[in-house]
Formats: sequence, structure tokens, C-alpha cells
Amino acid sequence: MHFDPSTHPHRRYNPLTGEHVLVSPHRTKRPWLGQVEPPQSSILPSYDPACYLCPGNSRAGGLQNAVYDNTMVFENDFAAVLPPPGPVAPAAPHPLLTTEPVQGACDVLCFHPKHDLTLARLDLVDIEKVIDEWIAVYYKRGAQEGINYVQIFENKGAMMGCSNPHPHGQVWSLSTVPSIPAAELSSLQRYSLSSLPPSDAPKGPKGRPCLLCEYVHFEMGVAESEGRVVVKNDHWVALVPWWAIWPFEVLLLPYRRHIPSIAHLNPSEKASFADIMSRMTKRYDNLFSCSFAYSMGIHQRPVPPQDPHSSPEDDEGNIAHLHLHFTPPLLRSATVRKFLVGFELMAEPQRDLTPEQAAQRLRDCSEVHYLDLKVDGTSDHP
Repeated sequence: MHFDPSTHPHRRYNPLTGEHVLVSPHRTKRPWLGQVEPPQSSILPSYDPACYLCPGNSRAGGLQNAVYDNTMVFENDFAAVLPPPGPVAPAAPHPLLTTEPVQGACDVLCFHPKHDLTLARLDLVDIEKVIDEWIAVYYKRGAQEGINYVQIFENKGAMMGCSNPHPHGQVWSLSTVPSIPAAELSSLQRYSLSSLPPSDAPKGPKGRPCLLCEYVHFEMGVAESEGRVVVKNDHWVALVPWWAIWPFEVLLLPYRRHIPSIAHLNPSEKASFADIMSRMTKRYDNLFSCSFAYSMGIHQRPVPPQDPHSSPEDDEGNIAHLHLHFTPPLLRSATVRKFLVGFELMAEPQRDLTPEQAAQRLRDCSEVHYLDLKVDGTSDHP
């Protein structure tokens, strides 16, 4: 029997985490009688007097926001981790039951003063301001004593646990490197020491191979009809990774050179970063004509280099390759989501739609936001 990946069940390996995902493409034909989610509203006021993130309003903790006109950053009033110094861990009652105290800080970053906007609806100049703020917080927190990791992320939509639709993300800075980025960094390090045939892909520190440089170089050479690339520009590419778990999961990363972090972006790369985020999030919204829910996280060098004049080639910390994960839950429509339950919780992740099918669906989406279309299908936007 001829193996057809669009029909036959199979497993795919994720070299970043060392895990597998079960792909079951034939299951897309099954009927759905399960839970249906309320669609995320796309019609919101530009200012909400009850919103604790709108300019000038009082926050949940009682403090008042500044009347900001682009971005705003503040320490989370209900932070998941607290600043040092912290208590000493108690003695473990058993070697299997250890405790590791964690200190740090949690920041909230409002992307824009208007309550009704999202990354998909922001102008490019405003997205660049968000990137500038990410870089500033990354530098600030990464330079603080005891901080060993800075995680930038966004939860968008009530379906992803977001309690406020105002455009915003978070930055958690920790004294430890969390499990998922630690696994990725370990895989990147191990791959850099492997003996592989030479390729034309960009190289990491000391001219060593980089797992993500090699991977994206391969993906860029695959024919569009068979591939997973959704959209690209001069410096960045958005693709559905070979090992994707979520139905329309996307990996977004630079492809022309090895870039360890957002702190290493030059002006052209930063402008392209804003462009690719805008184009990709518009396609997401257009897929089901809704404000598309997702969680997004930036994975990069754990903290920025302390010596800005150090040579990138000699800095082992630059083994990291900057990339963003978008993990949206929607599966069939604006109201039917993917659940990670049962087999996924007890065995390994599973998906129905193949990554290639998902990439084609996203490629077919317009980059003109559906809310900008007139009744006749035309738009005033380029």
C-alpha cells in the first residue's frame, strides 16, 4: 500500500522538544456534536470606562493608568512570581519531592490605547512600537540580578483565558529557565555539536549548524503546493511546522541569518518583523471571519548579552535562534475548538488536519482584514 500522509495516520517528530505528535487526517470527516464556543466579538468600543487597561482608568489593584497614547508597561498587580529576595527552600521530605523557590517579576504591556484593536488591526508603525517595548523590557529585566529568563507572550481571546480584550501581552521574568524553552535550548545546543554534511543554511556561533536555520532553509525550498510556508517577506517567514500540534499552529522566524534574540534585530529586520506579524494575524482573523484566539510566545536567548560589544560568534548564549510560536485553538470554525484531552493527556499530542493542509488553508486567506472589506468585496486598504 502506498503511504499517503494526507490520508494515513502517522507520527511526526519535533526536534525542538524531542516529542512526537500523532497525525490522523482521516478524522476530519467525523461529525461534531460537542461543545460550541461563543464567537469572539469583533465589535468593541474604542474606549471602555470599565476596562482596567484603557488610558486613565483605574486598574483592578486600585492604581490608575496613565493617559498613554501608544504603549504602556506596568508591573502586574497580581504577579505570578514575586521579586527577590525569596525564602530558602525547606529540606525535601523525599528526593522525589523537591522544592525550588522562584523569584522574578511580571509586566503587562498594553499594545495600544484603543480598546477595540488587536495586532491584526494595528498599523505597522504601532506594531513596531510594541516590538520596541518588548526589546526595552527584555533588556531591563534581563539585566536584573537573579533573572535568568525573560518570557514575552500574548493570550488573545477569552477562549485562551484572556480576561480582558484590550490589546495587551505579558512579560514574565524568572530566576529559572522554564521547562519548554530549556528543552528547546538543549536541543539547539546538541544539534550545534552534531556532525552534519555542509549546507547553504546560515550558521550559528563559531560557524556551527543551527537546528532552526537548517529547518527553515529546508522549508523555504519546498514547493508551495506541498509545503508548509504560509507567508514570507524580506527577512521573516511564517510556516506551519512539520510537528505542529494545534490545528493552525504557526512558527514565525527570521531566515536570512542566525538571530539569537529581538535585541539583535537590525532596523530592516525589525520592520519586517512588524510586517510578518500583521500579515499573519490578518490571515488568522480571515480564516473564520472572527477575532482569532491564540497564545503567542517569543523564544530566544534567555536574557540579552550583558556586554553589547561582545562578539556574537564567540558568545555561546547565542546558540538560541529567535522564533515565535502561535498556538490557536480553533479547529473547524469560529466556534469549534481543538481539545487536548484523553489520548493527548495520557499518551501524546494528536492532530487531525495535516500541517500541509493547514498551511494551504492559511495561504488561501486574504491579507485584507475582513472588517475592512466593503459589501462588494473591495477595500480602501492596499
